[in-house]
Amino acid sequence: MAGLTLLRAGGSARAFGLALGRFGRPAVPALVATSAWKTVTVQAESAFVQGMAQQVRATFPAIWDEISGLAEGLGLPLAEVFAWNCRGDIWAAAPDGCTTVMMPGPPHVLAHNEDGLPVLAPHCGLVEARPGNGPDFVSFVYPGSIPGHAFAVNAAGLTITVNNIRPAGAGDGLPRMVLGRALLGVERIGQAVAMMRRLPRAGGFHFALAQAGEDRLISLEFCGKDVSARDISVPEAHANHMIHEAMRGLEQTITESSGCRQARADALLGADPLEILRDRAGPGLPILRLAEDDPDTENTIATARFEVGEAVTGTVHLPGQPAPAYRMTADRRARTVTLAAADPL
Repeated sequence: MAGLTLLRAGGSARAFGLALGRFGRPAVPALVATSAWKTVTVQAESAFVQGMAQQVRATFPAIWDEISGLAEGLGLPLAEVFAWNCRGDIWAAAPDGCTTVMMPGPPHVLAHNEDGLPVLAPHCGLVEARPGNGPDFVSFVYPGSIPGHAFAVNAAGLTITVNNIRPAGAGDGLPRMVLGRALLGVERIGQAVAMMRRLPRAGGFHFALAQAGEDRLISLEFCGKDVSARDISVPEAHANHMIHEAMRGLEQTITESSGCRQARADALLGADPLEILRDRAGPGLPILRLAEDDPDTENTIATARFEVGEAVTGTVHLPGQPAPAYRMTADRRARTVTLAAADPL
């Protein structure tokens, strides 16, 4: 796969979305040819999707403008692009994977494998965002998608990694990717948790959350029916399905890969987080996903590691590579966040 592309963008919500769309436009032929795109966008005019669109326009008009700009930049119909950004709400089997390792500090460590459609891997990147309607942030970006559903850090030092979960059914609420995007505008970890409890939710995600200057590392699972947030005091892993005791009674799909990665990561806790995320030696399907015949149609596209103390430092790695491709920093006091290519060894 090619290296991740660096994008710098800002301005109004629509201008930012337009930049994201132009960034993703070379991937459009590959994206719209996937069975995932076709499965999701056939429901673009459904009452369920239109209901989510109405809620986004009412609750987060700036994010709606961002998605509108994204569609324009991609050269695709807005209804289809919006549906694609609701893919996990529409279709629980949408190809979004991921594994996260959470290590309480100080400093707290969050490490994350971002797993997605292999056909999109050459077109993914990192955006250094200067939006006009919230704190600056750095985020992984997929072509055709808004940021906030992989890994990110904002200028307030709020650090987020995101895992797909597959609950049965969807709630009458906001799309999970829109909620992830909204978190990038939040400046305190407590506000992030409160927002997730307060707003109605359609699909489900897991967020690992840490905040520069705060002694909290939070694992948060949500779906349409419930939210569970708990502080992490011992090392813990998360691999695509609900594991909180408060959520165990809810029906969900746990794929073979998800189950294998969870068991293997649990067995390796205590090792270096990046070593855990590079592991391919387990008895079942591997944590590092490079197989062309992956049963969930997902491959690891990037790996991120964040140290969260008084400030945030982070690295982004290509799959399986110990040396970083990019470095990130966030200084909450100066309200700055930066992204740069890593110096070669």
